[in-house]
Amino acid sequence: MVEVIPKEIKEVWDSWNIRGMIILSLSLQAILILFSPSRKRTANKFLTLLLWSSYLLADLSANFAVALIAKNQGKDPKPDDPPQDKKLVAVWAAFLLLHLGGPDTITAFSLEDNALWNRHFLGLVFQVLAGVYVVVQSLPNVLWVMILLLFIAGTSKYLERTIALYLASSDKYRGSILQASKSAFDYTEQPNNLDMDSILVSEMYMKELRGQLKPPKLMIPNRELTNLEILQYGFFFFNNFKSLLVNNIFSLELRDDSKAFFRAPKLQDEEALRIIEAELEFIYEGLYTKGAVLHSWVGLVSRFISLGSLLSAFSIYYYRHNKIQEFHKADIVITYTLFLVGIALDVLSLLIFVASDWTTAILSTLKDDPERKNSGKDKILDWILGLKKPKWKWHTCCEKHQEEVLNTQFLLRRWTGSISMFNFITYSMNADTERIHKSRGGTFQLLWKTAFFPFSYVFSIIQTWSSNIAIWFCDLHRYIFHHVIILPPGQNQVVRYIVDIIKTFVGFWFRVPYFFAFLVTCIINFLGIKDLFNEIRLVRSVHGEPLTRNLWSFVFSELRDKSQILDSLENTATKSSARRDWASSHTQVQIADHEMLLRYVTDVDYDHSLLIWHIATELCYQEEDSAKEKCDQSYHTNRTVSKMLSDYMMYLLIMQPKLMSEVAGIGKIRFRDTLAEADRFFKKMGIENSRDVKLASEIILSVDTSIEPRDVKGNHSKSVLFEASSLAKELLRLEKDFGKNKWETLGKVWLEFLFHAASHCDATTRMELLSKGGEFINFVWLLMAHFGLGD
Repeated sequence: MVEVIPKEIKEVWDSWNIRGMIILSLSLQAILILFSPSRKRTANKFLTLLLWSSYLLADLSANFAVALIAKNQGKDPKPDDPPQDKKLVAVWAAFLLLHLGGPDTITAFSLEDNALWNRHFLGLVFQVLAGVYVVVQSLPNVLWVMILLLFIAGTSKYLERTIALYLASSDKYRGSILQASKSAFDYTEQPNNLDMDSILVSEMYMKELRGQLKPPKLMIPNRELTNLEILQYGFFFFNNFKSLLVNNIFSLELRDDSKAFFRAPKLQDEEALRIIEAELEFIYEGLYTKGAVLHSWVGLVSRFISLGSLLSAFSIYYYRHNKIQEFHKADIVITYTLFLVGIALDVLSLLIFVASDWTTAILSTLKDDPERKNSGKDKILDWILGLKKPKWKWHTCCEKHQEEVLNTQFLLRRWTGSISMFNFITYSMNADTERIHKSRGGTFQLLWKTAFFPFSYVFSIIQTWSSNIAIWFCDLHRYIFHHVIILPPGQNQVVRYIVDIIKTFVGFWFRVPYFFAFLVTCIINFLGIKDLFNEIRLVRSVHGEPLTRNLWSFVFSELRDKSQILDSLENTATKSSARRDWASSHTQVQIADHEMLLRYVTDVDYDHSLLIWHIATELCYQEEDSAKEKCDQSYHTNRTVSKMLSDYMMYLLIMQPKLMSEVAGIGKIRFRDTLAEADRFFKKMGIENSRDVKLASEIILSVDTSIEPRDVKGNHSKSVLFEASSLAKELLRLEKDFGKNKWETLGKVWLEFLFHAASHCDATTRMELLSKGGEFINFVWLLMAHFGLGD
């Protein structure tokens, strides 16, 4: 009896485990198909965690459920089981194969998943074999037709996923660029062995081959582009510049056509932004979804087979009249749920497929004659694409001047539309971030703050009480030792001995909290999680600013000018000398009149220079808080652009080390040493707890830097704090004594930082960022490639 009860409990537990895993697998499929399209629009950590865990658990839960079904199929049925119960469970095994095919909206969570396409193909073989084993164990099975149809649907979807992973792998991208050389003309033959007919056939073949490989002629825009044309150009560039994804080059003819297109006087900066935006979305769809498969004839046939098989299987099950007598009621409900939710998810995937930009681009190709009138179909597609057009909103900045910021609705975005920012001085002072623009979604932010106000208020009270208790504790300790436990003069040795014992006892108890604090610090250091706490603090200091039209126009116009200047150089030696340093010769010439500024560009490494210019920019920004008194709009624009680029490049250097690995150098070490020097300096000045960035900036600028800081500290520290102070003073003097706009100079320098990083950043990490909301540097990199400026 003792052995039978655990066995029965185990059988019931296994039975409910199967049902639970089936529902879990279906729920994970719903989560992935509903939420995965949003990961290209936001870098929200919670969404990333949800999708990552769902992506991993989706395959694990399906595999585990198949194993449980296979384990229970060989057992003898219990007397109270319906006669066909295990026959229905075999249908669930076929459904799990359908789930392993994954949703259309996500095939890979990261680029590494694409490289494992052969493992997924092997997994398909094993899963089919496991499913066959389950079905064989259930024979004879009256539901074999349903099982066969579901097996066809599941195998078809699993093949779609495997092919999508293969097409998105880097080896496939490289292979698609390399075309085998084919020629119908054999030069080893003697001329007298060739007749005129064979020569003509060979020439016709070569012309046909060249016609196949050569992309259609790119028309230079001479008017405002329509929404449909912008998408078509984005699709054109995606198809012809795929080699950029694997750091391969493309033909000079393509490069020249691209340069001519983006240099066209009629092409507006917003149209260029939208073309790049569409191109990056096509790259995302090709790398992380089934887009490349579903928009081919293989995908269409596969989807027709899988959806048709699923509907046919549901029809057979629905019209089976004696289900209640054959199966458990709970199992009937679960099977209906699997069918209905599966069909709903497939229909939703079909709608997403039909409404995708890829489908729109295929339905309407670029016209040979741009003046030809649009058809009715093109007008409808153009109107639909107009709904996805980026929306700009006039915004009053904290300095009371107006500028346009990107404010596209969340579900219509192709990327996050914002720029992440990190400021060194704000971080070192542990101060609250002062935003240049109000964050989007003000109503949502207000509701969020209102909901969490009680928790934040309680936390602030606890934090305040803790600091007050610590201060009171130290004061009490000092008071007891200096006013309570004291010896009047003339006391004998015994009394002194007793008082010393009391002092030691009291001192011990007062040092207990410090002992625990020391113990916690030792544990953190022993476990090696100190960097984790620092990383959390760094992440909390990052905030986002919406992309401004002025910033994009600034970047676009500067790249257009650089492209024209580079082409105007007379020889390749001059071109190569223009790229000798990380900053171009054009920018160096602009600041060459001020030798003090130039040496912070030419005589230091990229990461060293970036940190110096970042701190100097913030010192100038805080010192000149009265910039609103200036009425020149361009002055405000240059100031805001310089501030945004400075904080953005600092964010990339510190928070995206993989992306900046080729240019970062020892940036982390310089950042750490500069932060340590700033902490020591603020403590010395007594402002470590003030959290006043403006006050800290004024004190840093007040330090005498007449002696070079690098000569004072030598090689013992990589700190650049007071080098930045010296640079800031030179920038302020540049405007005061020479009447030059320092923000215009700063803007040019920060563009050089951005362009150099964009052309040298890690290619793999760059593509991974597309699945995390995207990054502004991706737009700059792709635009530079189209202008022929990438290295």
